[in-house]
Amino acid sequence: MTTMNQDNAQELFPLVDEQGNITGSATRGECHNGSKLLHPVVHLHVFNSQGDLYLQKRPTWKDIQPGKWDTAVGGHVDLGESVEQALRREAREELGITDFIPQPVAHYVFESARERELVFTFKTTYDGPVIPSDELDGGRFWPVEEIRANMGKNIFTPNFEGEAAKVIPGIG
Repeated sequence: MTTMNQDNAQELFPLVDEQGNITGSATRGECHNGSKLLHPVVHLHVFNSQGDLYLQKRPTWKDIQPGKWDTAVGGHVDLGESVEQALRREAREELGITDFIPQPVAHYVFESARERELVFTFKTTYDGPVIPSDELDGGRFWPVEEIRANMGKNIFTPNFEGEAAKVIPGIG
């Protein structure tokens, strides 16, 4: 018997103010049901030394943006975890990457119809093995020209498209 993958609606997330100070906690389900409870997430943009950018393909079962290409690593900060701990955990879980130096890019509030996130964005250059977890529909390195050519065509998540200008020179 196979069980369908799905996000755990009972997982606890910290709630934060726009400066990142913890103000409480709520479940994933509460954070993603249109409540607009602000919760922190981490994004890691992984470049190789040729300047190509790794993107992950979101599985069709995800509750947010299924089937779209997205930032290499993205995930929620768990209750009791620091931003850096979350970043390292997510990089390990999603892509098998453990040895990298994260460079802070920006943090900002992202709002969609369903949720509000305080996004902490980092980038790194990494040439080691990338092993996408079975939580993803795989991924690959994209030349910047290919990303530029596909912007605005409903291939990437809106979140990635909004961030691309912060991490790819001359794309915005």
